[in-house]
Amino acid sequence: MCCLSGSLRAELQLLTEEAPPTSFSQNGELHGLAVEVVRELIRRTGDEARIQLLPWTRAYHLAQQQADTAIFSTVRTPEREAKFQWVGPLLIGTTSFYSLKSRNLQFDNLQQAADSGPLAVPKQWYTYETLAARGFTNLYGVTSSKSMVTMLKHGRVQLIATEDLTLDAELARGGLRADQVQAHLPFMRSAYYIAFSPQTDAAVVQRWRRALDGMHQDGSFTEIFRRWMPHAQPPTATE
Repeated sequence: MCCLSGSLRAELQLLTEEAPPTSFSQNGELHGLAVEVVRELIRRTGDEARIQLLPWTRAYHLAQQQADTAIFSTVRTPEREAKFQWVGPLLIGTTSFYSLKSRNLQFDNLQQAADSGPLAVPKQWYTYETLAARGFTNLYGVTSSKSMVTMLKHGRVQLIATEDLTLDAELARGGLRADQVQAHLPFMRSAYYIAFSPQTDAAVVQRWRRALDGMHQDGSFTEIFRRWMPHAQPPTATE
């Protein structure tokens, strides 16, 4: 009976986006911190699962509508809390504003940031929602982090807003280096999770939570995390 039960498990659809260094495609294969963690969770749970790279907006929609579906890595917020079943966190990042050093921009508060000229942020990011809710009228919604960095490089915007954990990879894709930009005013801390659809069996989600706890206990989570982000602090199982 046990074997029969296991064989009837539905295949999980695990959706992610192009977001190095947590998830990205290279030579037709998926890589990244979150991808490695998810693959290890698949191995530990014994679930049948398929990881698929999709545009964020489509992945986010499917992860709310389909059973046996999850999206990673997504920010856990009060607005999203009831829309998903959460496993994590996988990482925690701090969002700041960034400008070109050559611009010599200076500001000390959010109002000054809002008055500092055009600010590019991918429109699908929670960062965009947050700044819009705080009254920023200088937002320039773009389609990708690469577009955001490219606009900064060519002077089409004065600022971008992104996270410390992904900054280097995003800058590289847009043709900039970390020593060419200036960080300003950290304003948001975000925890990233695997978010299962509400239609997914709660027993599946609980199985994944236990497997992630096991990774923390045996040190394998920290090992993967430090391989991708050697200078960052890995989250604990209870954050």
